[in-house]
Amino acid sequence: MHSTVVVRPVQAEDYAAWRPLWDGYNGFYGRFGATALPEHITQTTWQRLLDPAEPVFCLVAHDKQSGEMLGLAHYVFHRSLTRIEPVCYLSDLFTREAARGRGVGRALIDAVVGAARAAKSTRVYWQTHESNAAGRLLYDKLAQHHGFIVYAREL
Repeated sequence: MHSTVVVRPVQAEDYAAWRPLWDGYNGFYGRFGATALPEHITQTTWQRLLDPAEPVFCLVAHDKQSGEMLGLAHYVFHRSLTRIEPVCYLSDLFTREAARGRGVGRALIDAVVGAARAAKSTRVYWQTHESNAAGRLLYDKLAQHHGFIVYAREL
């Protein structure tokens, strides 16, 4: 069903359709209710996604026939100390639950890879939670898991 999915850059008028996907993504990772992101973070994120001076980007997937927005991908380009070319970090990937299994995630990842190639990047990477079994089934088909464990320290 990949052929009915259209991926394109987000536009300012997409906010009303983007927001439930953003909230769904955050909810998937436990950021809802009392632990939800503060509203100013969501608003700043949205403004950054639209600002051409920012290195962060958003692609959205929608159904070609209905126009319904089905998923999003946020990515950022950054320098690396082991490569000359920029690398691309796929920061957020989310597909509306009712649209899962229709090729939306694959279409979004393919589009991010295309954007990375166009930017002369030589690597796209991402992370997910170990409990994201459905996502990992797809990711294992599209990329190589290098075995790294992520550590984070809040400041």
